[in-house]
Amino acid sequence: MIRAIYLNLFIGIHTLIFCLWGLLLSLFDQKGRVIHFYCAAPWAKIILWVCGARVTFKGLENVDPGVPRIYMCNHQSYFDVFALMAYLPVELKFIMKQELVRLPIFGLTVKRAKHIGIDRKDPRRAVEGLKQAVERIRNGVPVLIFPEGTRSVDGRLQAFKRGGFNLALRSGCDIVPLGVTNSYRIQPKGSLRISKGSFSIHIGRPISVQGYSRKNLTELMDRVREAIMRLMNEGNADE
Repeated sequence: MIRAIYLNLFIGIHTLIFCLWGLLLSLFDQKGRVIHFYCAAPWAKIILWVCGARVTFKGLENVDPGVPRIYMCNHQSYFDVFALMAYLPVELKFIMKQELVRLPIFGLTVKRAKHIGIDRKDPRRAVEGLKQAVERIRNGVPVLIFPEGTRSVDGRLQAFKRGGFNLALRSGCDIVPLGVTNSYRIQPKGSLRISKGSFSIHIGRPISVQGYSRKNLTELMDRVREAIMRLMNEGNADE
């Protein structure tokens, strides 16, 4: 319990310090690129190190930093975000809940870093957020989406939301599937406990959206879901 209190207090203070650093960098960074590599990435690496969380990536050859793509990943823990931010070698922009964007200081920092907030309770604002995401992608910026919409309690893959796939159709960009395995053991959903341990992220080959439309969107969703499930199984086999 004492360790959990210490680590969560550290993460809070550490995040506040790096948010202030990010806001300072944003004065010289209109695109959020400097904030990503000199603020967000080191912020995440330090959290992983202090918490004793080790992450292994496989399939990095499927990542091309020069090509704008939509990365879709299952979501088991906040530590998924830390790992992806720290070690995926692209300037990712996350699509996140609008509630996070409204947080003091943190919300302003993520906006300056050009991450995208989606208000799922307001359809009109949600559409505006998706339009913003399409524009970012067409300008060459890769975007990451958790298609489940929330973290899994037990690590099992949940049902997918349609929003990210509509975004893929509108942008015309390939989808890169990622499978996270066992990060929920580091910090389960709803718990403040943070355990030492390791988890893995497997990256699959890009999936083209060519030939898909709203009429057969469920086929695309099923294809991506199957790819992520396969990557998760590969991660479990490595344990």
